[in-house]
Amino acid sequence: MRRTTLTALCLAATTAVVLTGCSGDDTDQAGKSDKAAPSSATAAPRAREPFPGLSAGEIVDKAFEATTAARSVRVKGDMRDDTTGGPLTIDLALDKKGDCVGTLSADGGRTDLIKTGGTVYMRYDEAFLRAQMKGEPAEDVEAAVDMLAGTWTTTAEDSEASEIGGLCDLDTLLGDDTGTGGETSSATRGATTTVGGSPALALQEKDGKETATLYVATEGTPYVLRIDNRSADEAGSLLFSDYDEPVAAERPAGEILDLDDLG
Repeated sequence: MRRTTLTALCLAATTAVVLTGCSGDDTDQAGKSDKAAPSSATAAPRAREPFPGLSAGEIVDKAFEATTAARSVRVKGDMRDDTTGGPLTIDLALDKKGDCVGTLSADGGRTDLIKTGGTVYMRYDEAFLRAQMKGEPAEDVEAAVDMLAGTWTTTAEDSEASEIGGLCDLDTLLGDDTGTGGETSSATRGATTTVGGSPALALQEKDGKETATLYVATEGTPYVLRIDNRSADEAGSLLFSDYDEPVAAERPAGEILDLDDLG
């Protein structure tokens, strides 16, 4: 359906950074209610089918067009990095200018990320540094922790930090191909539900043992609200919210360590 949406994020994180944890299920199945069912004499009219006249594939295209046209969005989620095999978690607010602010989590550690004006700033905590330097000489690990833990850093555009900054690009996050490309989608309609309190329609596509599910808003703009990817040995989810909200990405205050100056 749009598996590039999830795989693009894994490809963008081709550094030593991996995400951690699995987000809880944020969908609530529709149809659950504390109200008594109406009698046959007063039965409620049948709910209108969302996106009437559109196929599941056409709804997918409509959702991705709306999402990539948004000025900004917040993305939270988890997945497994195909390169390292480790779990990865992000919480980023990003806009069409390429600015973003948020966090990456891996191996029990955390990295704060800000990208503004084309410059990437990162701040690592001690747990993250120790996890990433596992196996290195103890004196090197302690030196890195003493110098870097809790300190904002920056580096050149062609560095690993810059690669991580690629997560701040919404088009990259969703995959470069947002059109049908002439291919016939095998997506099928699922149940109506809610994601983050918003009514949504689930659209599902299977490819062997892999299942991708896209949740699309059925009221207002048909934004993507959630993407789930499930396979025999992998699971990942992305939640999309705060569409068109301002992204407060500003240069960090205080000391900023330029890693290039350290060689």
